[in-house]
Amino acid sequence: MGKIKVAKKDTFIDMTAMSDVTVLLLTFFMLTSTFVKKEPVKVITPSSVSEIKVPEKDVLSILVDKTGKVFMGLDTQGAMDGVLADMSDKFGQSYSDKQRVAFIKSQTFGAPMELLGDYLSLDEKERDAELANLGIPMDSIEGGHSEFQEWVLACRAYNRDIKVAIKADSNTPYSVISRVMTQLQDIRENRYYLLTSLKKVED
Repeated sequence: MGKIKVAKKDTFIDMTAMSDVTVLLLTFFMLTSTFVKKEPVKVITPSSVSEIKVPEKDVLSILVDKTGKVFMGLDTQGAMDGVLADMSDKFGQSYSDKQRVAFIKSQTFGAPMELLGDYLSLDEKERDAELANLGIPMDSIEGGHSEFQEWVLACRAYNRDIKVAIKADSNTPYSVISRVMTQLQDIRENRYYLLTSLKKVED
């Protein structure tokens, strides 16, 4: 008896719905994601039950690592350019276009003014590695202010609406945090946010 051949039929699967779902998910994650700034040191913030949110723009971030080094970050490149111009005038220093662009593109800065030019002359990878070894000096200079205070004043002069946020490591000595707060108060920066990680209230 001869074999019966079953005609083969092509199976067609409509992938339109799957593609639509994929694009929607991709769009959702792109619109809701927040990009974390590249920081020179790893900081593990202490826990808190407070849910007060830091503003999303016009923020001066002050980063304090567990060894006491202080770094800063601004959220707009225009502000970075204006602040660098102010500080270069105050300290009588000038920077090349290449150095200025390197500073503007930096997400976090924190080099002493006397070393800032050499630091900005390094390539990006070298700057990332070197920054963790530097930090903004907090010792008083001529005129009574520290370089840290001068940076804060320059940021405030550029943007009167700027908000100050302090992010410190949970292992940072209290004396270091107290010094940062005292120097802020000395220049009448009495309102600032303390960044913490959210801790759930235990029953």
